[in-house]
Amino acid sequence: MNSKKKTLQAYLINAVAVVALFAVLMGLIEGKVLSGYIQGILMLVMINVILATSLNITTGFLGEIALGHAGFMSVGAYTAGILSKSMVDLDLPNWLHLILVLVVGGLFAAVFGLLIGIPALRLKGDYLAIITLGFGEIIRVIIENLSITGGAQGLRSIPRIATFPVVFWVTVASVTILFLFIRSRHGRAITAIREDDIASEAAGIPNTYYKVLAFVVAAFFAGVAGGIYAHYYSVLGASTFNFMKSIDILVIVVLGGMGSLTGSIVAAVGLTILPEVLREVADYRMVVYSVVLIVVMIFRPSGLLGHYEFSLTRLLRKLTGKEPWGWQKKQGKKGKAAKQPAVSTSGGEEHE
Repeated sequence: MNSKKKTLQAYLINAVAVVALFAVLMGLIEGKVLSGYIQGILMLVMINVILATSLNITTGFLGEIALGHAGFMSVGAYTAGILSKSMVDLDLPNWLHLILVLVVGGLFAAVFGLLIGIPALRLKGDYLAIITLGFGEIIRVIIENLSITGGAQGLRSIPRIATFPVVFWVTVASVTILFLFIRSRHGRAITAIREDDIASEAAGIPNTYYKVLAFVVAAFFAGVAGGIYAHYYSVLGASTFNFMKSIDILVIVVLGGMGSLTGSIVAAVGLTILPEVLREVADYRMVVYSVVLIVVMIFRPSGLLGHYEFSLTRLLRKLTGKEPWGWQKKQGKKGKAAKQPAVSTSGGEEHE
């Protein structure tokens, strides 16, 4: 079986797994096994997954520390919220209404990403981190002083139309697009810049263009996550999107592994659920949370997964001892098994 067919079937395995997960979760929700409180945690998990995977494009794959991701989230949230309130009279289906405002919110955030990225990405290291932090705070202060955003009182009465099924598939679509983007030639160019920006420039890669592109893509999906947040909580306050929110997102990326989207997903799930699990020991909750982060960073400084991408195909092969979907190793002329490249269904190719 050729590589393209194996890749297609590997994607099919992922698709089946995602549909199965959705069916299980919906069954638990319809059967009232999952309370409204747990559903709220799941919604926050999905928002954090989009935020972490999008920031990983800039921080992990591009290798530039950005501390203004919450600013792009706020732009998307307020844009989507304001637009949504003006669209109430159109009487659109809720899912279509939500998708439209999420796209517009993401586009506005991408515009801000472009405006900030062009001057900011001419800097490197600590200087870039400081300037992105400054831009994030500027966005927050501007929002607090605009009447259209509700000022310091915040934006209220946003239609609460972010339902679990729609948000689930928006999250799946967002992560899939980011995976495909990072596996494309554009993603390989971005990774090359991270490894050696001088060599990549010498090889003909337009470094500034790809740095700005990564920044804009990350900002777009941060805006989408902000739009989901606005339509789930129905109320927005600029203080929600402060410096600490950007740090929280960065912690998820670093813990999961800078350069691993599946690592960001795992870390987003873990760090969103962990504080809720520790609510019973509220006095020591943040201490335990901090100790867990310190221990992981000591013993896994590269993050939980590093640059590794989890692969369902690889897992099935290890569990069953054979290739899934009948992918049998071809026999060579001397009867020896000719190894086939193992395709990672979530990142890139893994060669054994």
